[in-house]
Amino acid sequence: MNNGQIPLWISQSFPIIRIVLFCLIFVCAIIIIVAILFQSEDAGSTESVTGIKESYYAQNKGSSRDGKLKLITTIMAIVIFVCAILYFVTLIPFGGAESGSTASIASILGA
Repeated sequence: MNNGQIPLWISQSFPIIRIVLFCLIFVCAIIIIVAILFQSEDAGSTESVTGIKESYYAQNKGSSRDGKLKLITTIMAIVIFVCAILYFVTLIPFGGAESGSTASIASILGA
């Protein structure tokens, strides 16, 4: 890092990392949409109002299809959250610039 310049490995690898993170976010978003569309309507929310005890199926729905879909939805949401944070962290060395040229990086850093 001479004279405030960003090392070459950062300027070459971060754009690739951002593309991979963006694609991962896109794929996870599609998976979330599909998982939510395949979930059945949640009838368990009315049980707290009516006072009816949960059935055996409702107590063990974590191992059912809906339980697995909810787990997939939760995991994909966490992956999107982490990837979004990492995506924006990779923008920090460039000051938010998408261009990887050294001229724009130098102008951003004020050199």
